[in-house]
Amino acid sequence: MSRKLLKSGLIVSVMTLISRVLGLVRDVVVARLMGDGAAADVFFFANKIPNFLRRLFAEGAFAQAFIPVLTEVHQNHEKAELKAFVAKISGTLGAIVFVVSLVGVIASPVLAALFGTGWFIAWVQGDEAGDKFLLASTMLKITFPYLAFVSLTGLAGAILNTLNKFAVAAFTPVLLNVCIIACAVFLAPDMEQPAFALAWGVFIGGIVQLAFQLPFLYRAGLLVKPKWGWRDENVVKVRTLMIPALFGVSVGQINLLFDTFIASFLMTGSISWLYYSDRLLEFPLGLFGIAIATVILPALSRNHVSKDPKAFSANIDWAFRMVCLLGIPAAVGLATMARPILTVIFQRGAFTAETATMASYSLTAYAFGLLSFMLVKVLAPGFYSRQDTKTPVKFGIWCMVANMVFNLLAIWFGYVGLAIATSMSATLNATLLYITLHKQGVFVLSRTSVMFIIRVLIASAVMGAVIYYRDKGVAFFDLEWTVQVVDVAITITLSAAAFFSCMILLGARRRHFKSGGG
Repeated sequence: MSRKLLKSGLIVSVMTLISRVLGLVRDVVVARLMGDGAAADVFFFANKIPNFLRRLFAEGAFAQAFIPVLTEVHQNHEKAELKAFVAKISGTLGAIVFVVSLVGVIASPVLAALFGTGWFIAWVQGDEAGDKFLLASTMLKITFPYLAFVSLTGLAGAILNTLNKFAVAAFTPVLLNVCIIACAVFLAPDMEQPAFALAWGVFIGGIVQLAFQLPFLYRAGLLVKPKWGWRDENVVKVRTLMIPALFGVSVGQINLLFDTFIASFLMTGSISWLYYSDRLLEFPLGLFGIAIATVILPALSRNHVSKDPKAFSANIDWAFRMVCLLGIPAAVGLATMARPILTVIFQRGAFTAETATMASYSLTAYAFGLLSFMLVKVLAPGFYSRQDTKTPVKFGIWCMVANMVFNLLAIWFGYVGLAIATSMSATLNATLLYITLHKQGVFVLSRTSVMFIIRVLIASAVMGAVIYYRDKGVAFFDLEWTVQVVDVAITITLSAAAFFSCMILLGARRRHFKSGGG
């Protein structure tokens, strides 16, 4: 099982890497087009709300509730019953997200006022910043339908993941990035407001992603005619599990949305600085954390259905170990190289040196919470695979409240304080999840993993020392862009070599990458 998990994790990571690289290309195009101006703030705002709902309906609560039930039906029933379940869940979810999307389009001014209250107040008072409210209201009408398309895409991806076909769902986000980049390059020059071109890219990307997955569902024999099935036994089980999971699995996204609400009261650029730093944080989070979480949930669901607690614990232990192996050095790298990385990737066009500097502060703050974000992704499935959504939701509510308190305490640091608060609440969430799994006797971190994590911490410290030694300070930013790229590449290569060399010297071996390794 461990070899299969590792192979599946590598497949998802490779596909996610392609998607994240194109995502960075997309963000470079956006940064060059709009920088951190008012239009950039509005686009990121208008894109964040449907993306937040996508995490709830598609990738977050729905997937966590749907996959365990689908696994149970797949293993315990005939193909006809599996197809009937897929038909009813797709019809039910499709109808719900269609209605939600329609309401979102009609009520876009209300949503803009609710989540961008600072802009709405400025509009009421007749201030210049009020134009952001009007722009956001219009842009939401374009981006909100994306929710319906991407939710059905998430459903299709969850089905394919349950059948161990991970590559398709992992590759699909590439198409969204391609659509946004294409609209930015070919449509934006002909529009008075370039931000609208990006919004249309999001809309088109939703359609293309869904269309891409349908042939693979057909080949799997599960492309069926949707039916309304609100009262179907298995659909009831999914929605019963999903309602509390709406909070439990999406705490991080809710906190980021709350950050956006507060940032609307701060200086222009705050939302953009948080966005650019969050995008770089999402790179290792998606490449490692979400990739591992994607393959671990179906495996844990099968362990639970098969009543194999030993394998269940061993698989979480493996996921915990792999997340630490990748998350700790990634956090050190982002924290110590925040401004150079942002400069090399984004600084051109409207994205100035000042923008890179401001975004680097929030990126450093987010980096301290990276490991916690990743651990939440692999610990939460320990509950959802056992169809326990109540425990994570309880912790989710606690962490939401804690995040609000942390925000109030850190507000004196402006937008950087928001990033600090988000990292602190993620750490609290991960800690609560682990302690509870430990108390329930479901998962106890093995001695192998403890010793392995100690090795990772030492190796990461050595890596950080290499980065510090290579740091040129202010002189770096006076170099030509090509020289900066070479310098950053050399630093990353040397630090990675130092990390893995140190791991080997400290005794890390192939068995540590296997579930239940000695």
